[in-house]
Amino acid sequence: MARRKATSRDVARLAGVSRTTVSFVLNDVPGIKITEETRQRVIQASRQLDYYPASAARTLASGKTHRIGLVLGEGQKRLGADAFLPRFLQGVTASVRRREYLLVLQMEEDVPSYQAYTQLIRGQQVDGLILSGPRSDDRLLSRLVEEKFPLILHGQIGGCVFPSVDVDNEAGAAQAVGHLIGLGHRRIGFISNAPLAYAGASERLAGYGRALSDHGLAVDRNLVRTAAFLPGAGYAEMEALLGLTQRPTAVFAASDVMALGAMSAIRTAGLRVPQDVAVVGFDDIFVAAYASPPLTTMRVPAFGIGWSAAELLIALIEGENEVSSVVLKTELIVRASCGAETPQAEGPVAHDEVGR
Repeated sequence: MARRKATSRDVARLAGVSRTTVSFVLNDVPGIKITEETRQRVIQASRQLDYYPASAARTLASGKTHRIGLVLGEGQKRLGADAFLPRFLQGVTASVRRREYLLVLQMEEDVPSYQAYTQLIRGQQVDGLILSGPRSDDRLLSRLVEEKFPLILHGQIGGCVFPSVDVDNEAGAAQAVGHLIGLGHRRIGFISNAPLAYAGASERLAGYGRALSDHGLAVDRNLVRTAAFLPGAGYAEMEALLGLTQRPTAVFAASDVMALGAMSAIRTAGLRVPQDVAVVGFDDIFVAAYASPPLTTMRVPAFGIGWSAAELLIALIEGENEVSSVVLKTELIVRASCGAETPQAEGPVAHDEVGR
């Protein structure tokens, strides 16, 4: 008769501890106070019973690490300022935990870009990668295509064969700018959320241009400003726009972080939002509803993007099915900063909808 496979309950009983303690010890969970004597009892019991946590057992059987990597472009800057990222990370983590994988986080400026990939891939530390904030000039992506390494992009790059998860940035930006045009604005500034080498930033600029063209308006390059992640950049670029001989009557900032910086610059200049300059952002971060005045913005399902990226990557690693790109919907949230506040429910979206 085959011997019954040991469980964490068996280990807990033999070591005289709870199953939770067994999980903490065998998964080496940081920040948990467990005495060394208890830790050793759990380790000895697991060895005696030949027990491994689910992920470790699968690793022994398959030769996989059961870890996925998340590479953040401009990670330190973004984590320090962009309230979109915590919700995105929560989504990734929730999926990874559910599928019994571990997450390895790599922020790109910690090491040169090439090393950010090679340390995780060549060292066989992960079975696949999520790349958040892909750049159109990243030559390493073509190498990963050749090697058929499991990779999911958070953000889209034209012509790239890797599956991606994102919102329709161009359509969302066009809707935001179209809303300002509908309010009567014709001289509308643009402040990017990142350098234009980042796909999302260039797509939001394209949406700005498309909305103007659709309404018979030309793009004035003097009104287009490139910023990068931090609210101070939004402040500085708004100052530049206000310094023009003909300043804009409205501004579309391609992230809420940029929009908050822009609103501060407008107030510092002795002007009012929205009476003198209307402002619309992009993301609907938590503080957007509590800005002064509350910020009109395009709501992005950050948690859903992170969840979907991890789910797609793990499906790709495990060969569950054919993986294709996912596009989630944005939603215009009208508040006071645009000058056309309408009654609208606040709070989180009930669910993240997938676009057609």
